[in-house]
Amino acid sequence: MKRAIVIEKIWKVLMYASIALVLFFVVSVIWSVFKRGLPVLSWEMVSSLPGGGFYIGKEGGFLNAIVGSIYIVGGATVLGLLVSIPVVFYLNVYLKPHSKFGAVARLAYDVLFGIPSIVYGAFGFTIMIFFGLRTSLLGGIIVVTLLIIPIFIRSMDEVAKTIPQDLLEAGYSLGSTRLETISVVIRQIAPAIATATLLSIGRAIGDAAGVMFTAGFSDSIPTSLTQQTASLPLSVFFQLSAPQLEVQDRAYAAAVVLTAIVLTLSLSGRFIMNRFSRNKI
Repeated sequence: MKRAIVIEKIWKVLMYASIALVLFFVVSVIWSVFKRGLPVLSWEMVSSLPGGGFYIGKEGGFLNAIVGSIYIVGGATVLGLLVSIPVVFYLNVYLKPHSKFGAVARLAYDVLFGIPSIVYGAFGFTIMIFFGLRTSLLGGIIVVTLLIIPIFIRSMDEVAKTIPQDLLEAGYSLGSTRLETISVVIRQIAPAIATATLLSIGRAIGDAAGVMFTAGFSDSIPTSLTQQTASLPLSVFFQLSAPQLEVQDRAYAAAVVLTAIVLTLSLSGRFIMNRFSRNKI
């Protein structure tokens, strides 16, 4: 009995130590970024486009990167949801609970989930070369969509699999079709949709490798899907690679904006998930 108590206390200490270590790294990253970037961040940087010589320390800002990231992530999120939600419904409503096809499909999405973003970027770049396409906003949206679809499906599917089969059969017994039963499933997996959206946006907005190959970079705001566009991760990368200390400080300022966006999305997602959870049947 005493040995079991000692083992339990040891595991508690290890768990507390793990939590403390994770919090330490999170706080350290946020502190290091904000400590260097916040003092140099100004309204001009977030509200103006890069001027002549911006990347060697002269005037201008990175509004182009902020808007470009919003365009890419917004378009990819919409397309990702349009593709992922029907897939989740098909796996959990139309297929049998232990379908072999469903097992193979889930395995495939698990594999896609672990593929690095640079591989998606290289794949998208190869396809673009094959069709004679140039780097553009559309190319960035498509590649980021491919990147986040496995996140959407995996997150929503894990929750959808926990829906009692009796709940679906009760709907069928009342004369509901499979399509009508989907409305019940939507209410049950609404928190998962919010969670998947949060995770996908967080990964998409911080991706640099994929958009480097497909979206390119531009100092202006794109007005069509065929134009190149900047993104915050690439803006940070290019400025941090400069030898001038002032330009490097601007990279940290852009990193502050990127971190603030992710934190805002995290808090908003948590709020939405709590609202959905309270209203869920």
